[in-house]
Amino acid sequence: MPALSILELGRVREGSTRADALNEARRLAQHAEALGYKRFWVAEHHNMPAVTTAATSLVVSHIAAGTRTIRVGAGGIMLPNHAPYIIAEQFGTLEALYPGRIDLGLGRAPGTDQLTLRALRVHPEEAERFPQDVIELQMWLGPLREGQRIEAVPGSNSNVPIWILGSSLFGAELAAELGLPYGFASHFAPQALDAALALYRSRFKPNTKMARPYALIGVNIIAAETDAEAKYLATSQQMSFANLVRGVRGLMQPPIDDIDTYWTPEEKARAAAMLDVAIIGSPDTVRRGLDKLLARTNADELMIVSDMYDPDKRRRSIEIIAEVMKVAA
Repeated sequence: MPALSILELGRVREGSTRADALNEARRLAQHAEALGYKRFWVAEHHNMPAVTTAATSLVVSHIAAGTRTIRVGAGGIMLPNHAPYIIAEQFGTLEALYPGRIDLGLGRAPGTDQLTLRALRVHPEEAERFPQDVIELQMWLGPLREGQRIEAVPGSNSNVPIWILGSSLFGAELAAELGLPYGFASHFAPQALDAALALYRSRFKPNTKMARPYALIGVNIIAAETDAEAKYLATSQQMSFANLVRGVRGLMQPPIDDIDTYWTPEEKARAAAMLDVAIIGSPDTVRRGLDKLLARTNADELMIVSDMYDPDKRRRSIEIIAEVMKVAA
């Protein structure tokens, strides 16, 4: 059976603070660790009031400091926003502090809008350098070479595992060419999922670190004791996606009884397209959904997004998912 991991955005709920969101993220990681989850990743996004993971390396450290065994990392760092040398220093420092537990997923998108991109002092064309920047970052994180005059300290020889993340065929092809593990963002952009996995697996080039392709996929799962409760809890995430379609940036809202009173048919259709890879329901429903998804993708690992308003319900959701997978195994 595939490994289970969690993707975290540090959602700020209505009626809570940003500090609450960051501390709830750490509590969720601690709970996931106790349940046997493999990784806990946080994603870089900017200028989003409900998302507190913009300073990604700091959030990784906050979570790693509160856990002992679970791997913690970035899912991902949007590399065009940063100099590879700086990321090598940051994640080399994390590896020095939490040895053997740090992952570095890399994305090509900006993780924000064009106006905020200017505030980051980043030119849009920087994304065209992504393949070269990945190779440069590998060099900074690898062993020192003879005559090398610039060293990432910490960073050099840390060999922090690098992943390529994406939602298109570009990332799949790059991951295959470089012989790196690949994560597909099917939790919000699932349209190219099957084609990307096929491309990655067919073109993968083995190397001394990876003999075979390794594919992780994002999946939205809202699990509860009954289908009705899960559908109710899922409305918070559905409203967030409806707001994304509207261009409205707000905090996570409490669930509502009838989501169709919130969104228009057009908004529903557009949000549904983004949430196509989603499983919502009781343990039995979740089990059937996972069986179908795994038969379709043969994924090596599932990166769970279980966004909901109530932290206790969210912790229960990842409990149910872990229980379902153990039964399936």
